[in-house]
Amino acid sequence: MKHEITLAHLTAIDLPPPKLIEAAAKAGFDGVGLRLIQVTDTSPGYPLMQDAEMMAQTHAALRDTGLRVSDIEFVKIEPNTEISSLLPFLDAGTDLGACEVICAPYDPELNRLADTLGRLSEEAQTRGLGVSLEFFPWTLVPDLGSALRVVDRAGPDVGVLVDTLHFDRSDTTLEELRDVPLHRLRLAHLCDAPVQEKYSTDDLLHAAREERLPPGEGQIDLVPILCALPDTLPIGIEVPMAEQTAMCGIEAVLDRVMKATRNVLDATALHLAR
Repeated sequence: MKHEITLAHLTAIDLPPPKLIEAAAKAGFDGVGLRLIQVTDTSPGYPLMQDAEMMAQTHAALRDTGLRVSDIEFVKIEPNTEISSLLPFLDAGTDLGACEVICAPYDPELNRLADTLGRLSEEAQTRGLGVSLEFFPWTLVPDLGSALRVVDRAGPDVGVLVDTLHFDRSDTTLEELRDVPLHRLRLAHLCDAPVQEKYSTDDLLHAAREERLPPGEGQIDLVPILCALPDTLPIGIEVPMAEQTAMCGIEAVLDRVMKATRNVLDATALHLAR
């Protein structure tokens, strides 16, 4: 398998971009995703579009390590989202050499959500960026099917992002994943977690934002999901482990996550070769 392996910022969200890039390089990642917009009140964002000094430090870290920025995140599409306010964010993505902008569905009026995504995609395309919508089980876009309906309305250039955690907790099937048009898939997120029969919204949010497991250390059947994805699709490793990071430090966590990721990708390659 020829996946590029990148480090999603949420895995080490307390590291500012230059430090994240250095840590990712040391652990063996090919690139990083950067969170330039704060998502929750309890987790940081790093608005490089407003911080020239940190932007310069980020460029220096990219040059020194040879890593690249795969994506920037994330835009919560809400009823009052103004595309004009996001243009500096998009410009920062272009400056960093990113390929994709990750968006989240927080407008309950799905036609308006799709229209906003479409307009954002148009602006992103002029800057060499793609736009992908990630689905979350606690939203009105809870699964792959609903995400595809939104992006179909949004336009031909809008993608979907499949995160293995949200895939497992949704009603999405492997058949649906295999049937996604290739041009809609430009990035996936990989992690593991315990599996339960039912989840409360608090369960879903806690796992999503704070406590996941490295690939292969939980109960999600990852190999079939990976087999259903294109074998050259970039894979972002999104494994926030707040307790382990506090106990062992981020360097040990990233080493563990990278080793686990390689083991699962090797297992997937063996499965496909049979």
